[in-house]
Amino acid sequence: MVEIHLGRTIAAPQEQVFDWLADPVNLAAAPLALRAGYARDSPGPGKGALRQVIGPGMWFREQITAYDRPHSYSYLILKSFPPFDHEGGTLTFTASGTFTASGTFTQSGTFTASGADSGGTHVDWLSHYTHPAWAGGKLLEALSHRLLCTSFTAILDACARSLESAVR
Repeated sequence: MVEIHLGRTIAAPQEQVFDWLADPVNLAAAPLALRAGYARDSPGPGKGALRQVIGPGMWFREQITAYDRPHSYSYLILKSFPPFDHEGGTLTFTASGTFTASGTFTQSGTFTASGADSGGTHVDWLSHYTHPAWAGGKLLEALSHRLLCTSFTAILDACARSLESAVR
């Protein structure tokens, strides 16, 4: 069983990060993805939605199996080339951040405080899968693990670039 487990904190509100990563069009930020989006017969965003990713020598058809905006969503690869035996994937979104306080003392000894919230959203992405032996098994798993880690990282990086620049 292959496990991919990545985490990233993005300096943007939880709802915005969730919406950006849940929109299948943004999966095209992966280096080998040429096109991504909802499947023609998809009911749209939410549980049961069907999304497709197409790239050179590969395609995926996934279904959203759980959808708890803005906290998490899960998906399952239903069909793909190369073939996957997918146990499922989940993205979890947690508000994170710190409150920085500063202030000044007046001559009378009172303290006037001020502060700023520099919060963001921590994204935890977990996926488990294998490839059938007839499709390349362990050899293909070694290759796909590297490619998918790179792709997931690229998607998280694109989300951060898009949303963090909008926050500034």
